[in-house]
Amino acid sequence: MRELFKKLRKYEIKIRKAVNNQMQGDFHSVFKGSGLEFDDVRPYQYGDDVRTIDWNVSAKGHGTFVKTFKEDKEQNVYFLIDVSASQEIGLEGKQKSDIAKEIAGILCISALKEGSQVGMVGFSDQRELYVKPGKGQKHGYYAITRLFDLKPQSLKTSLDKGLSYLLGLVKRRSVIFLISDFVDEGYEHHLKALARKHDLIVIHIKDKLETDLPMLGIVPIKDKETGKTRWVNTSSATFKKHFQQKNKDHSAELKDICKRNQADYLLIDTQEDYTSKLIKLFKIRNLSKKKA
Repeated sequence: MRELFKKLRKYEIKIRKAVNNQMQGDFHSVFKGSGLEFDDVRPYQYGDDVRTIDWNVSAKGHGTFVKTFKEDKEQNVYFLIDVSASQEIGLEGKQKSDIAKEIAGILCISALKEGSQVGMVGFSDQRELYVKPGKGQKHGYYAITRLFDLKPQSLKTSLDKGLSYLLGLVKRRSVIFLISDFVDEGYEHHLKALARKHDLIVIHIKDKLETDLPMLGIVPIKDKETGKTRWVNTSSATFKKHFQQKNKDHSAELKDICKRNQADYLLIDTQEDYTSKLIKLFKIRNLSKKKA
């Protein structure tokens, strides 16, 4: 486990330096989100968002007033991580589950260094892990160790249940990292609700075996979640085209949902350097916070 933490810290430092050097910005802005708390009221001015009008104060007849807010001094960051059996695809040490845990670990360390409170939820078709929000290096080591030592009780996936659980758990606006392969259906409603309520970052983990099957002829493919096996002709051009298009469409649809609901979306392949992808995402987030 000591070697794991050394590896995570090395990647975390690389990401932090790249974001700060290239943006001349504050890495804290990556995690600060837009958590706001009520501060005061002031008279309405042309251009103010009508949604901030305080109708109770305005109804007293002394003019129209809007609510003002101040940024929360303490930001909560949650990690919602898919730990179902479909994550166990890829090369040894580079399976989707390995990459998902590494990314969660790196971001957990980074968020804690910025003074955020960090909580963690692992899910399959049920809650498999819950680490309540906490601060400091000791808490980070505890959360990461729990995640890497986790042996899920269920093989199945229910993104809908995972999202629903977090929606019920987290009441205050927070930064949410959702890490999954999204091999599921019927979760879109709760994904949109989470994006509306929180600052949501969706990290979509994929493996090349899911999009580029080798030509091996007729082979059995076992679904790890259901245990069922089906035979497919991997040498069939029609099958490969359909398989690749289905995966491409799925990624495009998820990205579109995120864009329409103002959530960040990042697609990561298990066999690529994910640190460069995270750096690019954070540079974008850093820039958007400055413009906000």
